[in-house]
Amino acid sequence: MNLEERIKELGLTLPPAPPKGGIYKPVIIIDKMLYVSGHGPVRNDTSLIKGKLGVDLDTQQGFDAARQVGLTMLSTIKDQIGDLNKIKRLVKTLGMVNSDSEFFEQPQVINGFSALMVELLGDDFGMGARSAVGMILPGNIAVEVEAIFEIH
Repeated sequence: MNLEERIKELGLTLPPAPPKGGIYKPVIIIDKMLYVSGHGPVRNDTSLIKGKLGVDLDTQQGFDAARQVGLTMLSTIKDQIGDLNKIKRLVKTLGMVNSDSEFFEQPQVINGFSALMVELLGDDFGMGARSAVGMILPGNIAVEVEAIFEIH
């Protein structure tokens, strides 16, 4: 499957790759594993989706933000390694949701990222191991996701 063609086929657009915000590498490749640093939900106009789930945003808005994180992450991967078709499969996702203490639907929010990966890579290669947790996120971003991919 050609991942870049699949993105176009679904009518999706990758936002600009975000600039680094600290002392870290956006991606690291070790052997056939691609480790991707945490990403927030960057819109195509480079603004961030912000807000606390359970206060400012509902579960569907969080789902949409997590989906946008997936597109943002793919933009960074393309920027860093040049070709999204090097991605073989999603291995592990850590989804972090900016949550109110009374919000308990973090897994449903991170489903936005996971559903996008399945749409793009299929059930066998788009569905990996996963954690979804609530916390306070920097800059009040709604969602942050880090991931590990296997590459060809």
